[in-house]
Amino acid sequence: MIASTAVLAADLPCARAAAQRPIPVLAYHRFDPQAARSATVVTTPVLEAQLAWLAARHYRVVPLPAVVAALRGDGPVIDGPAVAITVDDGFRSVYTEMFPLIRRDRIAVTLFINPPAISSGHAYLTWAQIDEMRQSGLVAVQPHTLSHPDFRVERARRAPADFQAFVARELAGSRAQLEARFGTRADILAWPYGIHDAELESAAAHAGYVAAFALGSRAAAPGSDPFALPRYQIYDSDRGARFAAIAEGMPRLAARPAPPQPPGR
Repeated sequence: MIASTAVLAADLPCARAAAQRPIPVLAYHRFDPQAARSATVVTTPVLEAQLAWLAARHYRVVPLPAVVAALRGDGPVIDGPAVAITVDDGFRSVYTEMFPLIRRDRIAVTLFINPPAISSGHAYLTWAQIDEMRQSGLVAVQPHTLSHPDFRVERARRAPADFQAFVARELAGSRAQLEARFGTRADILAWPYGIHDAELESAAAHAGYVAAFALGSRAAAPGSDPFALPRYQIYDSDRGARFAAIAEGMPRLAARPAPPQPPGR
């Protein structure tokens, strides 16, 4: 009987993970009140409409650590329609444009940052702004490496041992800085540019991460590679049916062509 109980206890995380439905994880970068000045900019009205769409359909916006735990079978199953929201790179528009909306609607968000960029210039968040957002209880901070490198470029220009040491510094250093500053666990990684491979994933596991997120137009599902979990990159064009498909964990719909302009414009 004791042995049977032990087996059941060992199988319980696997059973919970199998019961978990896939969860779309949304990846934003920066925001602008009026114009999408680059491919990764979402305008504030579009962001507000996306959040309103989720609220109107009773979606839960689940903190990312809870998603990771549910996918691993280490935490409760997340029932019903749900998404998680992440924001990469630590641009200041997270504070000026997004934070007022998530504070109003009590929405949980995870920021992936490379610590040396913070307070480094007008484009980036300051540590004081991050502290204020964290104190709201809505914003968590996780590593995005130290210098946001393109690991393909670094591998090509470095000797193998030098590359391995470089990767170790990037992964362990960002964790150490965030954990020392905030006194909380920083063990979920976002790969810069979504670049990952078996060697990098092994390095992330060795550095103490429990999960790592890349990019990909599909929901994160139980049984997925925990160090290559997909996220939908969100664009300003993700409106209406396009955003609905993402929230439902479906492949991204093709963007509609821009309407023709009158002659002379």
